[in-house]
Amino acid sequence: MPYYQTTLTLPAHSRGIHIITHLIEDAIDELIPHTSQAGLVHLFLQHTSASLAINENADPDVRLDTEDWLNKIAPADQPEYRHTLEGSDDLPAHFKSMMLGVSLTVPLINGRLGLGTWQGVYLCEHRNLVSKQGGQRKLVITVNT
Repeated sequence: MPYYQTTLTLPAHSRGIHIITHLIEDAIDELIPHTSQAGLVHLFLQHTSASLAINENADPDVRLDTEDWLNKIAPADQPEYRHTLEGSDDLPAHFKSMMLGVSLTVPLINGRLGLGTWQGVYLCEHRNLVSKQGGQRKLVITVNT
């Protein structure tokens, strides 16, 4: 079973949750032979202050409510935080990244991501882009067919 791999540079996104399914599917289309129909797609985000998730892709309120919920669990500007050198949003961003994770494995079905009807891949950007640390993110896509 051959492996194919590429690193996708995601454009800078504002803080929040963004659907990136189409970017991943475009990269897979360019990466694997069109005869490849089944396999596994592994996604790995090379960052510690952003994360990946799969959730509903239809109602944008899901993304807004999820962002609000994450901010309640890991709020910024807490006086007990020691790691503040990179900004008051940095340590909460690390917490959120640890909770959600930086990798996903999705089946490849008929040459496409095998997501459900209402599922999409989220980039969860936990930093404010006005900070020095936000910006483009690197996503390693590995496909085993």
